[in-house]
Amino acid sequence: MVIAIAAMALMACQKEQKFEYTVDKFYDLEILRYKVPEFDQLSLNQKILVYYLSEAALQGRDILFDQNGRYNLRIRRALEQVYVDYADKSDPEFVLMEKYLKRVWFSNGIYHHYSADKFLPEFSREWFEAALAQTNCTLDKEVLDVMFIPELMAKKLNQADGVDLIVTSAGNYYGEGVTQAEAEKWYAEHEDNSPEPLWIGLNSQLCKDEKGNIYERTYKVGGLYGEALEKVVYWLEKALPYAETEEQKTAIEHMIELNKTGDLKAFNDYCIAWVKDLNSRIDFVNGFTETYEDPLGVTGTWESMVNFKDLEATKRTTAISDNAQWFEDHSTTDPKYKKEEVKGVTAKVITAAILAGDCYPATPIGINLPNASWIRANYGSKSVSIDNLSHAYSEAAKGNGFNEEFVIDEATRQLMDKYGVICSDLHTDLHECVGHGSGKLMPGVSKTSLKEHASTIEEARADLFGLYYLADNKLVELGLLPKDAYQAGYYQQMMNGLMTQLVRIEPGKDIEESHMRDRALIANWVYEHATNKEVEIIERDGKSYLKVNDYEGLRRLYGELLKEIQRITSEGDYEAGKALVEQYAVKVNQELHQQILERYTKLDLAPYKGFVNPRYVVKQDQQGNITDITLDFTEGYVEQHLRYSRDYSNLPSVN
Repeated sequence: MVIAIAAMALMACQKEQKFEYTVDKFYDLEILRYKVPEFDQLSLNQKILVYYLSEAALQGRDILFDQNGRYNLRIRRALEQVYVDYADKSDPEFVLMEKYLKRVWFSNGIYHHYSADKFLPEFSREWFEAALAQTNCTLDKEVLDVMFIPELMAKKLNQADGVDLIVTSAGNYYGEGVTQAEAEKWYAEHEDNSPEPLWIGLNSQLCKDEKGNIYERTYKVGGLYGEALEKVVYWLEKALPYAETEEQKTAIEHMIELNKTGDLKAFNDYCIAWVKDLNSRIDFVNGFTETYEDPLGVTGTWESMVNFKDLEATKRTTAISDNAQWFEDHSTTDPKYKKEEVKGVTAKVITAAILAGDCYPATPIGINLPNASWIRANYGSKSVSIDNLSHAYSEAAKGNGFNEEFVIDEATRQLMDKYGVICSDLHTDLHECVGHGSGKLMPGVSKTSLKEHASTIEEARADLFGLYYLADNKLVELGLLPKDAYQAGYYQQMMNGLMTQLVRIEPGKDIEESHMRDRALIANWVYEHATNKEVEIIERDGKSYLKVNDYEGLRRLYGELLKEIQRITSEGDYEAGKALVEQYAVKVNQELHQQILERYTKLDLAPYKGFVNPRYVVKQDQQGNITDITLDFTEGYVEQHLRYSRDYSNLPSVN
């Protein structure tokens, strides 16, 4: 997931004043603002629709905190009460607590948003217990133990081999006492093998009763997370009269039904209507969507994003999606794994208007949905690239010294300065528009066949599809990329996968996050198979640098790996997928890692970025009718999260 830049429109927006992109910086995190160009050009009805959908998005905030760990809401609320009510805000321990709270907000809980490791307070337990007492707040001993004892519930998502993935993961996707074997048995017994299957488990928590029987707690009004979903429904119903098309109206109606009843048939109907809605400028994602955080890859995390189409930049993605069948036909994969007919691949560049749930504060910059393979096959998919977020990243990174430190020579730096952004955008477009939508499963192969490695393999498959075609003359013919410009994208991918993404890993740790594993898998496999030195790592003045000697040879290697990973996906070859992940995607060269960290630390950069949202200002007449909606970009990081905790705190502390 990764995407674009609409420079002219973005420069025109708010050019009367300097836009400050950086809001805050702490630990390994930097908080940015993003512009929302052309919002003021939307019609009043479109602005109202964006506003109502944004309110529906924010109402689910507490859900993600609870999914990320059963103690998160209690911890966040206690920290916030101490933050607001503690008398001496110059107390050094209070200052450390403030940094910890900022981190909790960023990660939607006490586990790092990328590594999934628990991060520990730097303030003392004794001070915190005294501060709780001073502010008339209480936390049970079991909650304090989880906060302060390192080995207790130490990892949100465990993907290690040879352990019970559920028991050793602190994420709140399964009730206490449920084991991996029990959950897999239950899912196997309840799997829907009909032509239009329901995604069993997508919106529920598997629990165990006092007799040891497994049962579901469904996410719905009147069920688990019902208090928040009731508010989501309220705002979706307010948005309904402002839907731009019948398809969009139908999609919203099915989402309302899903939240009210928990019926997964409504989710399928929503996905189909959403894919068919090609003419609305306003669009949204809302609900339990991606399954990366569930150890078994079944249950969706809460996320939402409201957006509208960037009409000019969408011409780029349209050119790709219009040629989806050509890309499918000319890939390196075995013909029997290719789709005979690619249906309904639509792509657009969007402007994000609100980020929420698992899209906030850290967010993807490209999305391809729906995830159900049968809907993709029969109805198609939608791919989006989020230009205004990419623009914010690019603006905030200007002049930070990263390329000067890690790129091998001036000629390569100039190549990346000239073409790096467009290559990144196009790679994301290809990844989302045609990569995820490519290929097919063989009869009898389930979406869960690759188990805990499914996300890594799928992201690698889409990445490889994009990388292979980034160098194809087809992009030159379509006017999307100058000849040989792809080399900037190839250099960036290999440097990142082999070296620079390691700045996000703590010394001695393995790679855990699926997208990082995907990039490492590709780069390490290619490096090992570059027997003609197509790519190598060289030493210069005690520093390691990536050197590419043969870009065409590099493309050939990408194509070979794509062929094998598509085979693994199509056949559901779990053992082969597991072998690839374990050999190339997990382990870290500790000596190289230490060097990269030392060089990066000197730059004083934050490896992770996230955002604050704009605040919607609603103007009304004396009768209460909305007359206009404007955007306020002045709200700070702390102020925004305290407001969200005040205005969108819909769940009890224990669910």
